Amino acid sequence: MQEHDGRPGPGRRHVQLDPACPTRKLLDRIGAKWTSMVVEVLAAPGELRFSELRGRIPGVSQKMLSTTLQNLVADGLVARRVEHTVPPRVSYRLTPLGDSLEVPLAALREWAERHMVEIDAARTAAPGSG
Repeated sequence: MQEHDGRPGPGRRHVQLDPACPTRKLLDRIGAKWTSMVVEVLAAPGELRFSELRGRIPGVSQKMLSTTLQNLVADGLVARRVEHTVPPRVSYRLTPLGDSLEVPLAALREWAERHMVEIDAARTAAPGSG
Protein backbone atom coordinates (compact mmCIF):
# COMPACT_ATOMS: atom_id res chain seq x y z
CA MET A 1 0.00 0.00 0.00
CA GLN A 2 1.35 3.42 -0.97
CA GLU A 3 1.59 6.00 1.79
CA HIS A 4 -0.40 9.19 1.23
CA ASP A 5 1.55 12.46 1.45
CA GLY A 6 -1.51 14.66 2.03
CA ARG A 7 -1.48 16.10 -1.50
CA PRO A 8 -4.22 15.26 -3.96
CA GLY A 9 -3.30 13.15 -6.95
CA PRO A 10 -5.24 12.23 -10.06
CA GLY A 11 -8.75 11.26 -9.00
CA ARG A 12 -7.80 11.49 -5.31
CA ARG A 13 -8.79 13.97 -2.63
CA HIS A 14 -6.95 15.00 0.49
CA VAL A 15 -7.10 12.35 3.18
CA GLN A 16 -8.41 14.51 5.99
CA LEU A 17 -7.81 11.83 8.62
CA ASP A 18 -4.06 11.97 7.98
CA PRO A 19 -2.55 14.39 10.55
CA ALA A 20 -0.20 15.72 7.85
CA CYS A 21 -3.04 16.53 5.44
CA PRO A 22 -3.07 20.26 4.56
CA THR A 23 -6.87 20.21 4.38
CA ARG A 24 -7.05 19.02 7.97
CA LYS A 25 -4.79 21.84 9.12
CA LEU A 26 -6.88 24.41 7.24
CA LEU A 27 -10.13 23.00 8.65
CA ASP A 28 -8.67 23.30 12.16
CA ARG A 29 -8.14 27.02 11.57
CA ILE A 30 -11.46 27.63 9.81
CA GLY A 31 -13.35 25.62 12.43
CA ALA A 32 -12.21 27.81 15.31
CA LYS A 33 -15.16 29.67 16.84
CA TRP A 34 -13.50 33.09 16.63
CA THR A 35 -12.74 32.56 12.93
CA SER A 36 -16.42 32.04 12.16
CA MET A 37 -17.38 35.13 14.13
CA VAL A 38 -14.72 37.35 12.54
CA VAL A 39 -15.73 36.22 9.05
CA GLU A 40 -19.40 36.87 9.87
CA VAL A 41 -18.71 40.39 11.13
CA LEU A 42 -16.39 41.23 8.22
CA ALA A 43 -18.93 39.92 5.68
CA ALA A 44 -20.69 43.29 5.83
CA PRO A 45 -19.49 45.71 3.17
CA GLY A 46 -16.58 47.98 4.04
CA GLU A 47 -13.68 47.80 6.42
CA LEU A 48 -13.58 47.63 10.18
CA ARG A 49 -10.89 48.73 12.58
CA PHE A 50 -9.62 46.35 15.25
CA SER A 51 -11.54 48.11 18.02
CA GLU A 52 -14.76 48.00 15.97
CA LEU A 53 -14.31 44.28 15.36
CA ARG A 54 -13.65 43.61 19.03
CA GLY A 55 -16.75 45.59 19.98
CA ARG A 56 -18.93 43.49 17.67
CA ILE A 57 -17.65 40.14 18.96
CA PRO A 58 -18.61 39.83 22.63
CA GLY A 59 -16.23 37.76 24.72
CA VAL A 60 -13.21 37.84 22.41
CA SER A 61 -9.98 38.95 24.06
CA GLN A 62 -7.62 41.36 22.36
CA LYS A 63 -4.98 38.60 22.10
CA MET A 64 -7.38 36.04 20.60
CA LEU A 65 -8.76 38.53 18.08
CA SER A 66 -5.24 39.55 17.10
CA THR A 67 -4.16 35.91 16.65
CA THR A 68 -7.31 35.09 14.66
CA LEU A 69 -6.82 38.07 12.37
CA GLN A 70 -3.14 37.23 11.84
CA ASN A 71 -4.11 33.69 10.79
CA LEU A 72 -6.87 34.92 8.48
CA VAL A 73 -4.51 37.43 6.85
CA ALA A 74 -1.81 34.73 6.45
CA ASP A 75 -4.40 32.42 4.81
CA GLY A 76 -5.44 35.15 2.36
CA LEU A 77 -8.98 35.35 3.77
CA VAL A 78 -8.69 38.83 5.26
CA ALA A 79 -6.93 41.94 3.95
CA ARG A 80 -5.21 44.26 6.43
CA ARG A 81 -4.72 47.94 5.60
CA VAL A 82 -2.48 50.19 7.67
CA GLU A 83 -2.76 53.98 7.65
CA HIS A 84 0.55 55.45 8.70
CA THR A 85 -0.76 57.87 11.29
CA VAL A 86 0.14 58.24 14.95
CA PRO A 87 -1.05 55.90 16.28
CA PRO A 88 -1.38 53.72 13.15
CA ARG A 89 -4.94 52.95 12.04
CA VAL A 90 -5.40 49.36 10.96
CA SER A 91 -8.50 48.21 9.07
CA TYR A 92 -9.65 44.77 7.99
CA ARG A 93 -11.96 43.42 5.29
CA LEU A 94 -12.64 40.05 3.73
CA THR A 95 -10.82 39.21 0.52
CA PRO A 96 -12.83 37.58 -2.28
CA LEU A 97 -11.56 34.22 -0.97
CA GLY A 98 -12.70 35.11 2.56
CA ASP A 99 -16.04 36.29 1.22
CA SER A 100 -16.52 32.87 -0.41
CA LEU A 101 -16.00 31.26 3.03
CA GLU A 102 -18.92 33.19 4.53
CA VAL A 103 -21.49 31.09 2.62
CA PRO A 104 -20.50 27.68 4.09
CA LEU A 105 -19.88 29.18 7.54
CA ALA A 106 -23.31 30.84 7.48
CA ALA A 107 -24.86 27.48 6.56
CA LEU A 108 -23.08 25.85 9.50
CA ARG A 109 -24.23 28.59 11.90
CA GLU A 110 -27.79 28.20 10.60
CA TRP A 111 -27.60 24.41 11.10
CA ALA A 112 -26.35 24.93 14.68
CA GLU A 113 -29.17 27.36 15.47
CA ARG A 114 -31.77 25.02 13.96
CA HIS A 115 -30.55 21.98 15.93
CA MET A 116 -29.29 23.50 19.20
CA VAL A 117 -32.37 22.40 21.17
CA GLU A 118 -31.89 18.79 20.01
CA ILE A 119 -28.17 18.88 20.79
CA ASP A 120 -28.81 20.32 24.27
CA ALA A 121 -31.46 17.65 24.93
CA ALA A 122 -29.08 14.88 23.84
CA ARG A 123 -26.31 16.25 26.07
CA THR A 124 -28.67 16.48 29.04
CA ALA A 125 -29.81 12.87 28.48
CA ALA A 126 -26.26 11.54 28.00
CA PRO A 127 -24.91 9.35 30.82
CA GLY A 128 -22.75 11.30 33.25
CA SER A 129 -24.14 14.70 32.25
CA GLY A 130 -26.03 15.29 35.42
